[in-house]
Amino acid sequence: MGIEDLTISKPRAHEVLVRLAAVGVCHSDLHILTGGLPHPLPAVLGHEAAGIVEQVGSEVRTVKPGDHVIVCLTFHCGHCEQCDTGNAHRCMPAEAGRSPEDEPRLAIGTAPVAQFMNMGAFAEQMLVHESGCVPISRDMPLDRACLIGCGVTTGFGAVARSAGVRPGDTVAIIGCGGVGLAAINAATIVGAGRIIAVDRLPGKLEMARSFGATDTIDASAGSVVEQVMALTGGRGVDHAIEAIGLKSTIEDAFNSLCKGGTATVVGAAGYDVRIEIPAITLLRERKLQGSMMGGVRNSIDVPRYVDMYLTGKLKLDELISRRRPLQDINQAFDDMRKGELARSVIMFEH
Repeated sequence: MGIEDLTISKPRAHEVLVRLAAVGVCHSDLHILTGGLPHPLPAVLGHEAAGIVEQVGSEVRTVKPGDHVIVCLTFHCGHCEQCDTGNAHRCMPAEAGRSPEDEPRLAIGTAPVAQFMNMGAFAEQMLVHESGCVPISRDMPLDRACLIGCGVTTGFGAVARSAGVRPGDTVAIIGCGGVGLAAINAATIVGAGRIIAVDRLPGKLEMARSFGATDTIDASAGSVVEQVMALTGGRGVDHAIEAIGLKSTIEDAFNSLCKGGTATVVGAAGYDVRIEIPAITLLRERKLQGSMMGGVRNSIDVPRYVDMYLTGKLKLDELISRRRPLQDINQAFDDMRKGELARSVIMFEH
């Protein structure tokens, strides 16, 4: 990945120009770099963002210049079936980007440059549809705020919204990176009884305990399912949250369930990944479901997560393992490949 000077367009009617302050480095970006997920190139990656509004289009009413904002990738139209039924995170309308016939938002000379997730946040400025911009309190540090733009919202919402974990439920979290740690934090906040963290790295499991895990499982020490069953007296867990996106870990999540349990997958698996589960176990009313961005309702949930942080409930300081300038972006991805950090954040100076 290299750093280039690009031309950025002016905001159209429903667009917002944001000067970035901080951007989290997420595994979804790495999937594009490695070719695990297809995407038009050249492109500006980055989608876990917070910054300050610089300009707005003529029809924008929700934010204004000077506002501090978190930008979520769940852009929405506000009037389709998904939006009308409270699932705006599933919408992703055409107006989230510009059509091929329009002037591109980003360009090198006359050649258009794609925006990953209609954002492209590894840059000093970002031009996006207004529906993804959520104004937040100026008391909120922007380097922590950016984590709410994707990872924290995904992990927290998977537990609190998609899975609907209830007080006393037993939960297994498979994968203790940024998303998994946020899920553990959420399980603690909603009152889960037993929270089992699963990972291969001792450092990640140690972090999981600090986020609220009551038990830990070393996935390299043997069958995860057998270890979960041993911890739960053969019962299994009410909920399993899978935050990695591998065939083996998704299957472990499902096979670790008790009767009536639910496995919620938030890890981004490749298009060629196929899951195998014993069909007979469906008679035990086990469920396997996906979760997109934790079912987030931008204007409702994002400010609530900010309030949770400001009141000491949501752990964000502890999620940031390293801060780097944009010129160190490749080193940040190297850190991610090693799997030893929770989250790196790219910082911009203003």
